[in-house]
Amino acid sequence: MGKPTGFLDYERKTGSYRPVEERIHDYRELYETAPEDELRKQGARCMDCGVPFCHSIGCPVINLIPEWNDAIYRGQWREAFDRLELTNNLPEVTGRVCPAPCETSCTLSINSSPVSIKQIELAIIERAFEEGWVTPRPPVHETGKRIAVIGSGPAGLSAAQQLRRAGHRVTVFEKSPKVGGLLRYGIPDFKLEKRVLDRRIEQMAAEGVEFEANVNVGEDISARYLRRKYEVVLLANGAGIPRDLPVPGRGLEGVHFAMEYLTLSNMHVDGLVSGEAVISAEGKHVLVIGGGDTGSDCVGTANRQGAKSVYQIEILPKPREWSEPFNPEWPEWPAILRTSTSHEEGCERDWAVSTHSFEGDRMVEKATFARVEWSKPEPGERPKMTELPGSSFTRDVDLVLLCMGFVHVEHGRLIEDLGVKVDQRGNIIVSESQMTTVDGVFAAGDSHNGASLVVRAINFGRNAAAGIDDYLIGR
Repeated sequence: MGKPTGFLDYERKTGSYRPVEERIHDYRELYETAPEDELRKQGARCMDCGVPFCHSIGCPVINLIPEWNDAIYRGQWREAFDRLELTNNLPEVTGRVCPAPCETSCTLSINSSPVSIKQIELAIIERAFEEGWVTPRPPVHETGKRIAVIGSGPAGLSAAQQLRRAGHRVTVFEKSPKVGGLLRYGIPDFKLEKRVLDRRIEQMAAEGVEFEANVNVGEDISARYLRRKYEVVLLANGAGIPRDLPVPGRGLEGVHFAMEYLTLSNMHVDGLVSGEAVISAEGKHVLVIGGGDTGSDCVGTANRQGAKSVYQIEILPKPREWSEPFNPEWPEWPAILRTSTSHEEGCERDWAVSTHSFEGDRMVEKATFARVEWSKPEPGERPKMTELPGSSFTRDVDLVLLCMGFVHVEHGRLIEDLGVKVDQRGNIIVSESQMTTVDGVFAAGDSHNGASLVVRAINFGRNAAAGIDDYLIGR
């Protein structure tokens, strides 16, 4: 460890954000990096805890967090980068958008404030890019084996880079105009500017990864063609089917899935579509249904588009409010109320609210709701929801965004023609090595795990790459 008394000498500090009144008028990233001397103090807070729960429980990719925290404290930035790169292919992404379960499992979180791990991770990788340490690492030996990766989200990109560095010929197929999947079209630029993604893709291309955008595999090219040309096919095409809300008025204009809304907005920011093609919240009363990260992204986007008001509801009860710096459920992720940067920019939030219907003449004009309560479940049972009598109420709405999560991978022609099996939830069934029920066909990320965190998708991508390498080479 670095300074034995660091966690006693220094208080937790994190990087700041650009002022709301400034950032609300653009889509540039909202993060501001802390100065180096402050980052070194934060690294010094990492204590010699014996069992580092931050990476053994909290971090899906098992980042060597105590090691690079210590290196930062000592000013050894290159060493910190070398340790970070060992476990994470996209630290510039996780350093921006990961909810940081590593911090809630930090040993300091037992009775104090955790080390600001996420801030340090982002500072390390940005310093590495500035110094030119992030360079292409093409393989030393070629295996001659060919692999097709379907999908260019975090799982697909991580697997592709690992497999290419192992000497395999890798082609990544993406159905959208540009590579990046969810990272490019699902996460707004104010959280992840696409220049960050582009520089990593440039590195991978220099390493020899081939990218084929605007290709809908299963339609533009067949599963039979893939099996004939490639020794292995990796399905990393995500959980693309959103959860719907089958209530009266669902078919009215102005009711949209979140990804439809966010994708068009991101494409407009990137200059791929005109402003007329965007689903705009300007001057509208916006209803966001769903309280997760996607809902928060919709709130931030609607505010930047000039929404008149934003009302976000969640059917689950309001989490408990928690102002203490320690984790009440250490080392697990705590169920507490969280306020995102988008919420700080302007949003009315409500919980335990069920949507009954939408009303309007062609366009949605009004929504009807009812309040619900949840029973305390017995051990082994799930809580039950009951609607409160006489609690119905309505609100004027002009735009409704459905952000209720994703069901499973798209069961389209590709899945059918490959013949892979899915479980009861619709996710692709895989073995321990992440091979599907079809020999030579693997799956990674949300396609087999269901919708989850970016950092988990990276981990599954890396694990799938290891399984594929073992399948092809036996190592």
